[in-house]
Amino acid sequence: MNFTKQQVDDLNAIVKVKVQEDDYASTVEKILKGYQKKANMPGFRPGKVPAGMIKKMYYKPVLVEEINKLLNQKISDYIQENKLEVLGQPLPRVADDSTIDWENQKEFEFAYDLGLSPKFEVDLSPKEKFNYYLVKVEDKLTDKYVNDIAKRYGKLINPEVSESGDLLFGDFQEVDASGQNVEGGISKTSTLALDIIKDEEIKKQFVGISKGAAVIIDPNKIAENSPDMASLLGVTQDVAQQLNNQVKFTITNISRMEPAELNIDFFKKVYGDEVNTVEHFRERVNEELNNMYVAESERKFKNDVVLRLVKNLNLNLPDAFLKRWLVAANEKPITLEQVSSEYNNYSQALRWQLIENKISRANQINVSNEEVVDYTKTLIRKQFARFNQNEMNEQELSNTAQRVLGDEKESRRLFEKLFDEKLITLFKASFTLVDKEISEEDFYKLSAE
Repeated sequence: MNFTKQQVDDLNAIVKVKVQEDDYASTVEKILKGYQKKANMPGFRPGKVPAGMIKKMYYKPVLVEEINKLLNQKISDYIQENKLEVLGQPLPRVADDSTIDWENQKEFEFAYDLGLSPKFEVDLSPKEKFNYYLVKVEDKLTDKYVNDIAKRYGKLINPEVSESGDLLFGDFQEVDASGQNVEGGISKTSTLALDIIKDEEIKKQFVGISKGAAVIIDPNKIAENSPDMASLLGVTQDVAQQLNNQVKFTITNISRMEPAELNIDFFKKVYGDEVNTVEHFRERVNEELNNMYVAESERKFKNDVVLRLVKNLNLNLPDAFLKRWLVAANEKPITLEQVSSEYNNYSQALRWQLIENKISRANQINVSNEEVVDYTKTLIRKQFARFNQNEMNEQELSNTAQRVLGDEKESRRLFEKLFDEKLITLFKASFTLVDKEISEEDFYKLSAE
């Protein structure tokens, strides 16, 4: 088997492969002999069908299959031996007028397009400055989380008058312009969570009212979209989309989660015996919030690095080749036009993957099985400590970690999480970071951009 490579440009190449009879003849002959031994045809004893007849029947399909297997293996070997950094997989080049005489040809020539990875270097220089955002955990934010935890440990009550955040039980009834029930119209017993109503003026109509009260409202203003409205009213999406009338909601009950009282019993439920005062409880909540926002800041920092490196390096890719490969590799039939519409997102993700691979190789960033097991054990310990559960012994901890990592999806997530932490550590050591204090609200606005 003979290979020749033609460099089209920096990102594209053509590899031609000449397959000679010696490359496949013995394998094909062996397979055909196997067929002959097993053949059972009328007029011949089992295993005694003439070789010529077997060859006439099976030679071509066996030859095609074996040459394809041979090509796949040898092209892969060629790429590895020549250290070619390819993107996707080689794509066969077949001219419109090309024909192969499988019955009579002894030598064959095939050509493949290769998409090549761009050549580049990544400079992680301290000259590059990045903002590192430190989210301020203000009192109002602590208050909110303290209240959320208290609600989580609270109890359900049924007050007489509604407040914002309540869950209302009642009956929806379709009404006409005069407020009268529509005969045969929508009628549904349902629940209405006031928190889901985005329009503040509409929400006010449901606050401060008691059981038995009724509110007539445009259903489009209490649900964000037609699927939500259809679920709320117990109708199909088509019916919801065509509904022109208003609905009347008559309250039959009010449900409210009353926060737990901030006392010793409550503190013990949340943090065990370590916390026994309101001040200490708020400190622990504050500490958890700070840890949470450190993780968010790390994520934001990494994202900023990714965007800048992708933009600054501006890697060229073999776009035409990659689009063809995506069409060929897709499990479901897809057109070149469909691939082109999504190609920008794919190409940007591929650029970062190439950059990340280059950085990880240059800095020997990798994650071993042993490391991810230890990492999983650490996460389990923290989880147990958070919920005040007794610490596991080493054997129990190992068994639990193995069960967690036995889930392929979870295992991959933890590998990626640990790899990301190593990458961020490298970035923080390589670039110049400028600490910026920021409020929670402004941080999330910035992140959304």
